[in-house]
Amino acid sequence: MFGSFLNVVVYRVPRKESVVKPRSRCPHCGRELTALDNVPVLSWLILRGRCRTCKAKISPKYLVGEIGTAVLWAAAFWRFDRPALAAVYAALFWVLLALTLIDLEHKLLPNAIVYPSTVVAVAAFAAVALAFGQSDALIRGLLAGAASFGVFLLIALIAPGGMGMGDVKLSFALGLALGVLGWRAVFAGFFLAFLSGAVTGIALMAAKKAGRKSAVPFGPFMAFGAVVTILWTSGVTTLLPHG
Repeated sequence: MFGSFLNVVVYRVPRKESVVKPRSRCPHCGRELTALDNVPVLSWLILRGRCRTCKAKISPKYLVGEIGTAVLWAAAFWRFDRPALAAVYAALFWVLLALTLIDLEHKLLPNAIVYPSTVVAVAAFAAVALAFGQSDALIRGLLAGAASFGVFLLIALIAPGGMGMGDVKLSFALGLALGVLGWRAVFAGFFLAFLSGAVTGIALMAAKKAGRKSAVPFGPFMAFGAVVTILWTSGVTTLLPHG
């Protein structure tokens, strides 16, 4: 259900449309979708990826949003024993999946998602940390968020073409989420982001799909590094040198 709503957000927010109304419609023929057309995953499979009326193709990315949300939420509750903390990270994963799909298509991390998500993240982590007497983790997370924001802002100022301001704004929330788990998680998460981005860029150039000056959205790599590190913190951080 939340994955289905994620698809609404991914489609409408970049177009500056309301996510509340009107009801979902086929983007090709404009036909309003019925409840049977909106059953997550099953409707896409039953309709064989096509509109019931005009037979236009329905992108498989809708499946990515629905199945991806289910998998990430299950992973969050598998990773954390405390349901409250798992719920906070599950919500973060939902936001990161939405931003990833938007950034891949539009090369954009909308303020309409990043700003409120950051505010909610601070409030949610604060509530959980204080409830469990982990104020030190909250302080570390806030410091990590500020440090991440500062580093990304510096990179954006030094190399404007290499880092977008959307990436800079998102870095605070990711630094916070990683910092709650420890400083090594912060380094690991952003290291994976830059490493995966560099490897993908080289692969695209090798395949002649991009040049040295081609714009490649960095948001998905930031999300990838954060999610992998959060779900596998002990395994990822052991790759870093001690001391």
